[in-house]
Amino acid sequence: MKVVILHSEIGDCASVDEQDVLVQVDAVKGALLALGHEVQALPFCLDLVSMASRLRRASCDVVFNLVETCGGQGRLIHMAPALLDFLGIPYTGAGTEATFLSSNKLVAKRILRANRLRTPDWVDLAGGSVKGPFPAGSRFIVKSVWEHASVGLEEGSVVSPRNREELRGEIRGRLDALGGSAYAERYVDGREFNLSVLAGRRGPEVLPPAEIEFVGYGGDRLRIVGYRAKWDEKAYEYHHTPRRFDFGPGDRELLRSLERTALRCWDLFGLRGYARVDYRVGRDGTPWILEINSNPCLSPDSGFTAAAERAGLRYGDVIGRIIGDAPGEG
Repeated sequence: MKVVILHSEIGDCASVDEQDVLVQVDAVKGALLALGHEVQALPFCLDLVSMASRLRRASCDVVFNLVETCGGQGRLIHMAPALLDFLGIPYTGAGTEATFLSSNKLVAKRILRANRLRTPDWVDLAGGSVKGPFPAGSRFIVKSVWEHASVGLEEGSVVSPRNREELRGEIRGRLDALGGSAYAERYVDGREFNLSVLAGRRGPEVLPPAEIEFVGYGGDRLRIVGYRAKWDEKAYEYHHTPRRFDFGPGDRELLRSLERTALRCWDLFGLRGYARVDYRVGRDGTPWILEINSNPCLSPDSGFTAAAERAGLRYGDVIGRIIGDAPGEG
């Protein structure tokens, strides 16, 4: 089968998280070649007429979609599947609507709330879910609406505003660093879990749950998986936030609940191929959905790959199942 790997166009000044897509391209290409496919990599740009022409010339059977940004902007992530839909080319991963609905974190939160799935309260520049005055000591974390990979997230992102207007001031002051649009989410102090989901012949399979541990984090250090924890190899956070897959009997019911909710998110957002749902679990044991990632990182050292390996799957198995779930390829 002839496969085009469509990926974000990476400029000379691209950040380390953007450059990671090239690691994914190399890994996916190697796996596809080993599976016997003919493979070509193609960067995606904002010139849609040119892109349409190049995709038509490639005359591929399916596109493996690794586009995470367009023009360096996460808000345009749905442009790639939209163009592929227009051209009638099958592709891996979530469709246009699912990509948009899950990637816009505010839209995703509203969908979750409408379907009675727990997600932390939030405040944005147009309103939000928080009603009435803030209780004393309320903490919020200011996040990008569109950008993923923990872009702009750091310990200083957690703020303790006295009122709504003060919080909106914090949001406005961080817009440039957060891709132009932001919101503030109520900070959940507790544990962090990632639930990866992979398509299979019998439907979506929840891979072994992973918990991010905060090793050596004292009371003066906030437990967040920020940009430094994910991308700065020299940072304390990078080396002290390992993931673990081993749990005791006391976590059994919690993990089952997270697994059930991850599958609900898969169905609710119409996801395909692969996805990841991120949670915080409060000190009282209540799980809260933070984000739904319809195209999580597939680098060999990524959390998704680690979860697949824990399930006994080789990297090539994962790529084969993802491409097998593309429309018309099952």
